[in-house]
Amino acid sequence: MIPNFSLIGESINDSVPSTHALFEAGDMDGIRALAQFQAERSAYIDVNVGTRGADFLVEVVKMVQDAVDLPLSIDTPDPEMAEAALKVYDPSRGMPILNSISPLRTEMFDLFKICPFRPILLITEHRMNGEDIACHTVEETFDAAQFMLRKAHEAGIPTTDCIFDPGVAPIGTDTEDNFKRLYQTMQKMHADPEFAGFHASVGLSNFTVMLPPRRANGELVKTPLESAFLTLTNPLGMDYCIGSVRRNYEILPEDHDALVCLRDCLGLEGYDVLTRVMEFCM
Repeated sequence: MIPNFSLIGESINDSVPSTHALFEAGDMDGIRALAQFQAERSAYIDVNVGTRGADFLVEVVKMVQDAVDLPLSIDTPDPEMAEAALKVYDPSRGMPILNSISPLRTEMFDLFKICPFRPILLITEHRMNGEDIACHTVEETFDAAQFMLRKAHEAGIPTTDCIFDPGVAPIGTDTEDNFKRLYQTMQKMHADPEFAGFHASVGLSNFTVMLPPRRANGELVKTPLESAFLTLTNPLGMDYCIGSVRRNYEILPEDHDALVCLRDCLGLEGYDVLTRVMEFCM
């Protein structure tokens, strides 16, 4: 594992088909086993029950807390569901993460009074001139980060407890230069004294979704592009991620071909990025 890096175990999430099936069946023993399986290699356990409602989220939070000693990442954009989960959270295991608060739902900062948390601050959207917009440029994303940092401070949350999510898109379909936007935004935040001590996180499995497996020594293997992503972004503050305990995330050597690929992508635009990634995966 990477030093000073916190993995948020991703598996208890309604968007994972096998977990969805457990939720549908009401199989709490299966969810308990999933929490225990992740506990050895995770710093936090993510809990996302989709739109199943506050009562179900509370039931899952209680069960996971009974199964493992780790702090939780309560993963819902719904303020009522988040409030219900925070009310039953056991703070003795450590401060939870609340994922996520965006510029379009800053009322969720009020929940800090119920139970202090480390917020994941979504900076992929913003409100400008009364309109809700998606952040497509470095400047828009950085403006959203500044706005969210001010709101966090107003709620009594220090910069050192703020985890920013600049959003990650699949690199294999990145015709809009999202990876370059993310990387350059993090460079700008890292260089700005206003953000001293900040953290960042993404849903890392999204970065390589839909990529074909790669051949190595005649065998099909998962590409190391996720580790390459962390190698580039960890020095800039990417010291959390929502990811899989089955992956061996690591800092890669400078000459690793996955790292060379992503460095090349930062100098390319549009479909040239896709071509470079597909060349790497061959």
